[in-house]
Amino acid sequence: MNYAVTLAFDGTAYCGWQVQNNAISIQQTVQDAAEKVFGVRPNVTGCSRTDSGVHAREYVCVISDVAEISETGLPLALNSILPSDISALKAKAVSEDFHPRYSCIEKEYEYVIWNSRIKNVFDNRVWHCSRPLDTDKMALLAQHFVGKKDFRSYMSAGSKITDTVRTVKYMNVTRDGDYIRINVAADGFLYNMVRIMTGTLVEATYGSKCTDIPAITASCNRNNAGITAPAKGLFLNKLVYTR
Repeated sequence: MNYAVTLAFDGTAYCGWQVQNNAISIQQTVQDAAEKVFGVRPNVTGCSRTDSGVHAREYVCVISDVAEISETGLPLALNSILPSDISALKAKAVSEDFHPRYSCIEKEYEYVIWNSRIKNVFDNRVWHCSRPLDTDKMALLAQHFVGKKDFRSYMSAGSKITDTVRTVKYMNVTRDGDYIRINVAADGFLYNMVRIMTGTLVEATYGSKCTDIPAITASCNRNNAGITAPAKGLFLNKLVYTR
């Protein structure tokens, strides 16, 4: 049997999703728990290679070729083993042709900024920007990211991806007190794309740099975009599947 398991996790203590030789990953931790549940070490395939320190409110992975177990019982069994910063929310039996990454047609990320001169000691899962940010300006500039475009300017310089065209469905910037939330959905994202777009919006409100988003996008040059926002403020928020 193959099971699609929806996870939520705090990525602070992990090196990201992908298994690494010298650090603890989300994938390895879930695989360890699944091995104890099923008595064999199964393949665990994720929907995204989230970076070190990135969080998820909704992350789908597939546990493959395991014994049959009830869909309600699998999350309970996994949660009895998983650490407190990873939770299995639900599970569903899926066919062999279901892939957590390639069957996904839309992803939404949320980036959270704490915009205050006073630090927030109870929430280290945000980017603390102490200088005032103009959220109205950020929201207006964010609309230049919407549509089908070549987003090479907002991809990490070390990435080897050659197809850099993506379609951004929406990018909204809202403020709730001292919290600023940037929600962006697309058919796919490049390496560090959300963090670089966020850093570009922040720099645009701090001064004259990065205010011409269309020109930065058209340049296809990472050097023209803003800084890469810290990983700790980023959440994989929502996934949409074909079925």
